[in-house]
Amino acid sequence: MTAVDVSTTAARWLAAEPDDDVRVELQALIDGDQDELARRFSGGLTFGTAGLRAAIGAGPLRMNRLVVRQAAAGLAAYLLEIDPEASERGVVIGWDARRKSDVFALDTASVMAAAGIRAMLLPRPLPTPVLAWTITDLDAAAGIVVTASHNPPEDNGYKVYLGDGSQIVPPHDEEISKRIFAVDATTVTLASEDHELIERLDETPVERYVEAVPDVRVRLDVAGVPVAYTAMHGVGGEIVMRAFEAAGLGAPISVDEQFSPDPTFPTVPFPNPEEPGAMDLLVQLAIERDAQLALANDPDADRLGAAIPQPDGSWRRLGGDEIGWLLADHILRNTEGGDRLVVTTLVSSSQLADMARHHGVHFAETYTGFKWIGRTVLDRPDQRFVFGYEQALGYLVAQRPLDKDGITAAVVLAEAAAVAAAEGGTLQGRLDELAEQFGRHHVADRSIRMDQAQAAERVRQLTEAPPTELGGAAVVGVQAYPDAALLRLELDGDVRVQIRPSGTEPKVKLYAEAIGSDPTPYLDALAELVAGSEASGAGHDGRPRATAGC
Repeated sequence: MTAVDVSTTAARWLAAEPDDDVRVELQALIDGDQDELARRFSGGLTFGTAGLRAAIGAGPLRMNRLVVRQAAAGLAAYLLEIDPEASERGVVIGWDARRKSDVFALDTASVMAAAGIRAMLLPRPLPTPVLAWTITDLDAAAGIVVTASHNPPEDNGYKVYLGDGSQIVPPHDEEISKRIFAVDATTVTLASEDHELIERLDETPVERYVEAVPDVRVRLDVAGVPVAYTAMHGVGGEIVMRAFEAAGLGAPISVDEQFSPDPTFPTVPFPNPEEPGAMDLLVQLAIERDAQLALANDPDADRLGAAIPQPDGSWRRLGGDEIGWLLADHILRNTEGGDRLVVTTLVSSSQLADMARHHGVHFAETYTGFKWIGRTVLDRPDQRFVFGYEQALGYLVAQRPLDKDGITAAVVLAEAAAVAAAEGGTLQGRLDELAEQFGRHHVADRSIRMDQAQAAERVRQLTEAPPTELGGAAVVGVQAYPDAALLRLELDGDVRVQIRPSGTEPKVKLYAEAIGSDPTPYLDALAELVAGSEASGAGHDGRPRATAGC
């Protein structure tokens, strides 16, 4: 786009922009920072591993009401093409408590109604799992939730589900993107807020979700144990309390400072349970109240973090794989049937495959992103799904919704802690037993910042010419997954390393797993191979994420 084209397009966006703060920002770019203006108008947001997501701001590469209207119009056009009943089935729309989430949701409803599609707005800011669950409950044609999940406070996002209750995957995401880019964001038709096709739902979806929570329990004979909990300034708090009560486990002890939704996230600069320090207040409360488990949701409550006490009285935050192992162990030991199915992702630990073989159940490994777990479940209707997880704190312990659910996962992990206590043990003790049974799996990951195109190119180069040794260990197996842009290297000594470009951020991601040894040297070697020796001291972006039993 030439400078003249950028100026002309930016002027049209300025005239159409409905929000004063974004309009002021765009005017300042037009008046002063031409380089940044050109960058903002150099493309548009596309669906990554978790939908659209970016900082709130002006232009097509930021989240704003014009971008949301454009996305909604593209989605509406696609739904009307693929589903002859889309207008009547309608779209369910949810939102969290982040900045502008409510107006993004209402604009989406107005666009849908203008396109002749019934738009059903949830009654208030609610967790993503409630929206995902409600899609199939109402037999809607699609669902949309406005959320940036665990991203920084300045971000917002837009996640789309089709009528089967799973997030969109190719070719749907690509086809929707084509229709989005065919829409002029400055001229999208809006219906009035009181249009007859805009329906504001009552509390029934919330009630039905909570009523279904007890179904995830597999050991109703045990009573709950003291559990500490934080909503991390998100929308999960109230529903988690109700879910635990409905499941017969008693309400958790809450971190009061983080219970109410707050889009500024005053106590956690990065509201992600994986981040160092994010769970400090939670662990402090757990110690003070003699809890046996500490649980954390991210702001839209689709992820679950956890910490557990150690024999010496200290507490340890669990890695995502460790939580997955504990949930899988609990579910597989307390359910029956050879038709059961467990699913994980390529970059998660290999231990779930060993556990599946031990219990004689079906196992599937799929691409990164929870949408692929949902798709795998749908693609195997002859098998009974009982559990799925990805290492980035995403867990699914029921057949609905077909997306990660940090609320029902919290209930099941609390039940697992209660069972361990009833049997005279602990969750740490159970992890140690699993390590004895399947070998001690040590996993680590690292991210190296680089342009997304450069990251994709480095993975392609390594795929075409993989190394024969890494960190002093021979490469004994090479497996490429082109559809996931992922390369897996098996090393001598029960070690595997993997690399892929991020689907949402300018970075390349590295993963390593070793059984009975430390995988970090191999992660260092891969980092040096990818970006040079300076990458090996990656600081915050290079850290272990789960080491069972330590």
